Amino acid sequence: MGNYDGLGEVAGKRVLVRSDLNVPLDGTTITDDGRIRASVPTIKALADAGARVIVTAHLGRPKGAPEDRYSLRPVVARLGELLGQEVAFATDTVGESAQATVGDLQDGQVAVLENVRFNAGETSKDEAERGAFADQLASLADAFVSDGFGVVHRKQASVYDVAQRLPHAMGALVAKETDVLRRLTADPERPYVVVLGGSKVSDKLGVIDNLLGKADKLLIGGGMVFTFLKAQGHEVGKSLLEEDQLDTCRSYLERAEQTGVQILLPTDIVVDTAFPSAERTPEPRVVPASEIPADALGLDIGPESAAAFAAALSDARTVFWNGPMGVFETDAFAGGTRAVAEALTKVDGLSVVGGGDSAAAVRKLGFDQGGFGHISTGGGASLEYLEGKELPGIKVLED
Repeated sequence: MGNYDGLGEVAGKRVLVRSDLNVPLDGTTITDDGRIRASVPTIKALADAGARVIVTAHLGRPKGAPEDRYSLRPVVARLGELLGQEVAFATDTVGESAQATVGDLQDGQVAVLENVRFNAGETSKDEAERGAFADQLASLADAFVSDGFGVVHRKQASVYDVAQRLPHAMGALVAKETDVLRRLTADPERPYVVVLGGSKVSDKLGVIDNLLGKADKLLIGGGMVFTFLKAQGHEVGKSLLEEDQLDTCRSYLERAEQTGVQILLPTDIVVDTAFPSAERTPEPRVVPASEIPADALGLDIGPESAAAFAAALSDARTVFWNGPMGVFETDAFAGGTRAVAEALTKVDGLSVVGGGDSAAAVRKLGFDQGGFGHISTGGGASLEYLEGKELPGIKVLED
């Protein structure tokens, strides 16, 4: 559980909890409730202790004004189901509805404020504007608990500024996430293997740069692999390619060779002539990674590569995985991601699924989440931590 010592007795107190409830929606239907589930322990612990819990969170990327498609209303219904109690809902962030809803709370009850990003002050770069909104949020509560790990890398009003205005503490989720990440960066048990996928090399530059000096092996798949293959002199057809990162990829390959870190790239690729869509049936075929046809694009690592990646993970004692190996949403291109996930469930040591699409893939492919050491809720925050960056939402809690 999080460290609430600094808050003293919470019974009867209004406790503002910054959670991460940013779940994917199909209209008003939640397609993956993983982040809601992860938020429950802290909210429940505070409510059980008699606090009047006020949850603030965001969903999507509204532009500082209300948008129906980004309302937290569907999330509130699911949170109530998971908590086993009715959850009140304020239809604004700090206005009349928020004030009335909070004012009606009794000990042990929970309320959720509407999407915090419906207020422009939340994400403002202007410290005065952001601070003014933080003042309004803080006026609703007696104490603050930070439990939205997916946003601790953001210097935003409900993450950073509110913590400067109220007695504050770290929630259970944030405490667990930071503990796991410290284990990945401070003397990890070896062999230490990092698996990186996803679409773009540019999203992972800082992580690769930092982990080349820490990991024993880097396994690279997903769309980002094609920039590495091109850097080796191979043609990649219509595959995703970042031309401006070719020199960077070459330098990483050279550094790895000089420092004894093994970078494992796929030797075969599953290709098709078009990206998956509802209009056509996939026509996957496997080709050598060095022979991708001009009219094809790579959509997954091949079976030979999947087996090689699994073998490279078989003796690992510490694993961090961020990014799928292919377009896992389509069965024809899910084999590589499934093989990596399966291998992680067999790791004798710490296995960490680094949030975002990797966490979504684990759930979509039907894996028991208990088979992994830790499934992070914050892909971006995890990556920035592993890059060696300071996370504002963590630092403000420690100051």
